[in-house]
Amino acid sequence: MINIILSSEYSYFILLMIITAIPVGFFAGLFGIGGGLITVPFLFFIFEALDVDKMYVMHLAVGTSFAIIIPTSFVSVFTHNKHSSVDFKIIKSYGIFVISGVISGTIFATFLETKSLVLFFSIIVYLLGIYLLFLKDKAEDIKINFTMLPRIIFGFISGFISAPMGIGGAVMNVPILKYFGYSINRAIGSAAAIGFIIAVFGAIGFLTSGLVLKVNLPLSISFINIPAFLIFIPITTVMARIGANTVHKINKKNVTKLFGIFLFFVGSIFLYRYFQI
Repeated sequence: MINIILSSEYSYFILLMIITAIPVGFFAGLFGIGGGLITVPFLFFIFEALDVDKMYVMHLAVGTSFAIIIPTSFVSVFTHNKHSSVDFKIIKSYGIFVISGVISGTIFATFLETKSLVLFFSIIVYLLGIYLLFLKDKAEDIKINFTMLPRIIFGFISGFISAPMGIGGAVMNVPILKYFGYSINRAIGSAAAIGFIIAVFGAIGFLTSGLVLKVNLPLSISFINIPAFLIFIPITTVMARIGANTVHKINKKNVTKLFGIFLFFVGSIFLYRYFQI
């Protein structure tokens, strides 16, 4: 009888993961995000309900999110690149500073106070949402002016903030690239590529930290949960392709506004979570 109850409980969580993976993958392709903004909260609640060690619930959610983002963002980048919407030059010159931020943020996550970071992130997301909602579209032939100093500053900041949150950083990098002259489609495609870099180093960081701490979590390797990874990957990769193709078929002004609304939605979720912690 107990086995039946446990089996039913796990089936419910598996179904919840499948349902969650669909919008995660679609938004990853549509907005160039890794999907961590949706994945992390859901995985946190699922792992918490499964009685995972409370000390490491958030670490497991974040580490697993990064592992899921790697193939998802790869598919997203590949699809955006077919539409010539990925600037690989900015990846080379901007990515190194993002990586330094991710490494620093991953180390910082060990000593992180979750509640204060959630509040901070909520405020930043709201500000970015306001920026995109009221941003006037620039001409397509605008000259891109992204000099070295802003690349160093914004690259490090986006990587540092992304690491403890388990996200690909597009909530920051899309507005940043757009501000410095990129069209919304090119900003989304390039942000997806940056997100891939963040996910790789984020996953390595949390995998390593878990091994150093010698954690022993159920059905997991370090801070990466294997069942969640296997369930999410096939769904998110397919949906990421659909989302990436969709963004090139709709009005670019609408994409900017949709992304702004999406950020408000995400900010509200994080703010609600702040009052629950």
